[in-house]
Amino acid sequence: MANERPKDTGVEGRISWTASNMVLLGDVGNEFEKTLPFDGLRIGVSLHLEAKTAVLLETLGRGGASIVAAGNHGTTQDDVVEYLNERGIDARGASTDDLHTHLGVVEWVAATKPDLLLDNGADLVKLILDRGQDVIGGTEETTSGHMRLTGEFDGRVRFPVIVINDSPLKAIGENQHAVGQSVYESFCRLTNLMPQGRRFLVVGYGWCGRGIAHYMRANGAHVSVAEIDEIKAFEAALDGFRVGEVLDLIGVADVVITATGTAGVLNEDVLNAIPSGALLANAGHFPNEIDMTYLQSQTAELEHLGESIGRHHLADGRHLDVVTEGRMLNLAGPFPRGNSIESMDLGFAMQARSLERIARHHSDLSPGPQPVPDDINRTLAAAFVKALQD
Repeated sequence: MANERPKDTGVEGRISWTASNMVLLGDVGNEFEKTLPFDGLRIGVSLHLEAKTAVLLETLGRGGASIVAAGNHGTTQDDVVEYLNERGIDARGASTDDLHTHLGVVEWVAATKPDLLLDNGADLVKLILDRGQDVIGGTEETTSGHMRLTGEFDGRVRFPVIVINDSPLKAIGENQHAVGQSVYESFCRLTNLMPQGRRFLVVGYGWCGRGIAHYMRANGAHVSVAEIDEIKAFEAALDGFRVGEVLDLIGVADVVITATGTAGVLNEDVLNAIPSGALLANAGHFPNEIDMTYLQSQTAELEHLGESIGRHHLADGRHLDVVTEGRMLNLAGPFPRGNSIESMDLGFAMQARSLERIARHHSDLSPGPQPVPDDINRTLAAAFVKALQD
């Protein structure tokens, strides 16, 4: 009947809709079914487990891979984990896992002795290095993971790791446009507020911060940028934003969003200077850009305002509101959707092609972190433009 409500197909319907709009990954999967680049190989995964990543893992499975997967802390979608297990992909983790439990699941992935790694934040690489295990190689998705590979683990990585985050396609398509869009959408959805007229401080003007600042300004917000890198600050100023250090700008902020990949950018000094009533959110990968430990130590009473916002009544009389406990704004809270399907189609097609390159040609690659091969970037860029315009 015309008035009949559509049937709720739940997670299967959500993943089916997602897969139908991931054109690049669909083509890759069709090819992988014939070529089986991962036949006989186990891929260990540490990744946000949501609808788009489910499509990626199924694509790798079509290429012959055995997959063991852990979710990321605070962003795992329980129905997606159940869906993957029903389809023969050993996925573990839960939305309620604390950090200790989450790291235990990542430890389990490492203990299965994977041949290839698909990492998000370099937690899995760290365990592989600490355990002295041998792997063929892997991929890393994030800015945070790139920073650990080139800093904390510098010189220790004896196998090739293709860093998806170093691709210009990811920087432009996902980090700038998709993160900008999804953080704007998530702010509006989780707070039910309009950005127009509010004073936003975006901390960090890398690709993600750049996207957030532009999307918020395009939708009526007054935006300032905190950036310590002189070149990025120069760019932000030429883009028309007021620029300075966090402590110089925090006193007039209504909303603060962090996007740096660095722990403690909202530290004790900053938290003590934020005006009462400010709203704090984090768009970085790890839930440590806001020093929640210090904030909690100063909290006389924590008031839960709905499912997403905690109001910290501080001992000094101020109150600060924190969205999703400082976890990723666009992948935490109720009904999280993350970045757009099309942007993740591009990023995950790069993941699949990069893992294929490592599986087939790892002996030709140098050890350590390295960018996505240029031919993969250019082939997928052309395919994305064609899909966008067809």
